[in-house]
Amino acid sequence: MTYQSTFLRRIVRIPEIVLEAIISRLPGMAFLEQTRNTQTPILFRDWLRQEVFGVNRGPYWPVHSSSRVVGWRNILAGIETSPGIMPGCYIQAIGRVRIGDYTQFGPNVNIISANHVVEDLREHVPQEVTIGRYCWLGAGSAVLPGVELGDFTIVGAGSVVTKSFPEGYAVVAGNPARQIRSFDPADCFEHRSEHEYHGFIRAEDFEAFRRAELDV
Repeated sequence: MTYQSTFLRRIVRIPEIVLEAIISRLPGMAFLEQTRNTQTPILFRDWLRQEVFGVNRGPYWPVHSSSRVVGWRNILAGIETSPGIMPGCYIQAIGRVRIGDYTQFGPNVNIISANHVVEDLREHVPQEVTIGRYCWLGAGSAVLPGVELGDFTIVGAGSVVTKSFPEGYAVVAGNPARQIRSFDPADCFEHRSEHEYHGFIRAEDFEAFRRAELDV
């Protein structure tokens, strides 16, 4: 039996509430308390499943066990932005994916940054996807390669976004998605949390992490 498997067997015997109280005091674990009252809190059980038990290990933000992230090093996720945190999402970052701060995702959201080459399905054509700040992608929506969504874009549930809406401040919906409403930027509130994190990483530490670990 390996050291890791022995360690994991011992962990599962400790009540979760006790384990959380111990681990939350360790250096680098302040996000458990400091994100508690944010729109995207990082739950201890999610961190434990991902970082200790290895379910969806890799991404630097929390990912639901039923979601899948491909190419996480090509993903720039903003503050309090966790693509795939809800169930059933598929985030494919063969091409680069940039997502702004405080953007939210419903369940079963798909972000696709590369299509197959129709003459040879083994090959892909990457196209960057950019999603702005304070956006909201509704349940079951899909954003396809090459799309850019500006700040404060809401994508209706079940929509398929095939073209860009770079101006933002809009609701887009349908298949293919079209703009059905616009917002006055003066009415849109750019809230900020007291403690800011890119997933598990403090905002002030993120640029160094990005240079060392990411390709975007």
